[in-house]
Amino acid sequence: MSGIIGKNIGMTSLFDESGWNIPCTIIEAGPCIVLQIKTKEKDGYYSCQLGFDEKKIKNTNKPLLGFFKKNKSTPKKKIFEFYIKKKIKSGDLIKLNIFNENEYVNITGISKGKGFQGVVKRHGFSGVGEKSHGQHNRSRAPGSIGAGSDPSRVFKGTKMAGRLGNKKVTIKKIKILKIDLIKNLLIVKGSVPGNKNSYLIIRK
Repeated sequence: MSGIIGKNIGMTSLFDESGWNIPCTIIEAGPCIVLQIKTKEKDGYYSCQLGFDEKKIKNTNKPLLGFFKKNKSTPKKKIFEFYIKKKIKSGDLIKLNIFNENEYVNITGISKGKGFQGVVKRHGFSGVGEKSHGQHNRSRAPGSIGAGSDPSRVFKGTKMAGRLGNKKVTIKKIKILKIDLIKNLLIVKGSVPGNKNSYLIIRK
């Protein structure tokens, strides 16, 4: 398997052999059940669909209930496709033993949404100028957004205020510090995208 689905539990810190305090994130990863195998002959590409985290039957619509029943699984909250290198079959369980300690992985998640923000927070602008030169309430303003008579419009892509966060973000080459196969916990170095209890995709 090339990856697994996980859930962000929260952050903590560990001490390494040299005594350095390392910030790290605890992720509950797996076990994930194989729901569907896609083949090149039938679907045009090879992949497998994994399901993670139990979902109540009353909160699952009938088409999805039929899909889970067909694949001999209980309803799952998160479904994601992964590329497969070896032969597996529907109903198999994918666990954390596909990873090794000190291995590097790529983790994808939805970043924290920060709402509508100004240019200083969103793009790192410094503001219009000093407060001592007769300017009133302009310290966090964007300033000029384009020329007047030519081109007489604002160019597309101009950095302005707007919605910040709530986007798919991938952090590459995150080091795995510890793996707990009994509790299905993955401890990685540093932070990962998203809030607590948000879903993450961990790939090799």
